[in-house]
Amino acid sequence: MTTSSATLSPATINPQRLFMACCIALIVTAMTFAIRAGILSELSVKFNFNNTELGWINGMAFLGFPIAMMFGGLIYNYVGARTLMYLAFACHLLGLILTITAGGFWTLLLSSFFIGFANGSVEAACNPLIADIYHTRKTAMLNKFHVWFPGGIVIGSLVSALMTKLGLGWQMQIAIMIIPTLIYGFMIFGQPFPSMANSETSTATNIKALFSPLFLFMIVCMTMTAISEFGAQQWVGRIFESSDVHPMMILALTAGLMALGRFFAGPLVHAFNPAGVLVMSAIVTTIGLLLLSQASGFMIYVSAAVFALGVTYFWPTMIGFTSEYTAKTGALGMSLMGGAGMFSVSMWNPVIGGWLDDAKAEAVASGVTGDAVELVAGQATLQNLAMIPGVLIIAFSVLFILRKRFAHSE
Repeated sequence: MTTSSATLSPATINPQRLFMACCIALIVTAMTFAIRAGILSELSVKFNFNNTELGWINGMAFLGFPIAMMFGGLIYNYVGARTLMYLAFACHLLGLILTITAGGFWTLLLSSFFIGFANGSVEAACNPLIADIYHTRKTAMLNKFHVWFPGGIVIGSLVSALMTKLGLGWQMQIAIMIIPTLIYGFMIFGQPFPSMANSETSTATNIKALFSPLFLFMIVCMTMTAISEFGAQQWVGRIFESSDVHPMMILALTAGLMALGRFFAGPLVHAFNPAGVLVMSAIVTTIGLLLLSQASGFMIYVSAAVFALGVTYFWPTMIGFTSEYTAKTGALGMSLMGGAGMFSVSMWNPVIGGWLDDAKAEAVASGVTGDAVELVAGQATLQNLAMIPGVLIIAFSVLFILRKRFAHSE
């Protein structure tokens, strides 16, 4: 491990301010997911998009994310967290403004990419920064940081629902995100950032460690955990818009439960092996998606709560596992792990949109009419999604059985 003489001197470094800026940047990231999910139907009407086209627009945000994370992970040892945070701020502003002024499919596609790139830059900068600053309690602090992804989704969902009720359109809903963007920009500009004094900063060592069987196995699993979580969340508005519940309230409920669960994650992760936590998460997520695919009325909320409990620990546990068990991969490993997850979602979003279109056609052909068409199609799509965490039950069970072979081996 490379060391540095730099210290977190209170006179030069303000860890609390940097941590708070990271949290607000993650809130912006989460709000982009929630609000863009909430305006899909309005965009469909405004620009006459079908579900596949909406899937491509949504997917570009998830494509920009992994590109930024891979790029950020490779250059982190050379430029540090500050440059990546500056880049995130600039891309957030650019992406939001381009979205507000978009005139059709291609401009929305481009704006989605910039927003996704900004979101990925936030993760690429903040995960290793927090792990290094709080290196003696990084698991706890990373969990507290990741509280604000579901927390930001709650904020974004409620804001979207309120603005929609007030008759404020999609452009105003996008514009509201500029406020927290400016806040975290104000908090980082001019602030000194610490050097990587407590992490592996040899890029050659990082790259070599990427080829360990354990890391490669977890990368594959990450692609499935990500689509299990985000696949349903990004399409919840489209799936349940014709039901008798408010889709943004479902999103707010699931995200709120996830935030609460992550805030108290420390004792759970320490009480159970991380692999055991992942097994249980996969089981509960599968049950939740199957319940959602059959639910109606109030049971949609109950099923959504089960789903939320399932996906709560997927993302932070996978990132934390990478930092703890494949430590030599450094910031690059953490970035690639998250990037693989989001890349998977970018590829699956058009597929999910296609599932919805195909299921809708089948529903119409079978005689379903009116608003019931969208609901039936959405439930069929959720059944397809449930197969993915079903595979993870097997994968993480194997990981749990073999856990003693790799425990802290690096």
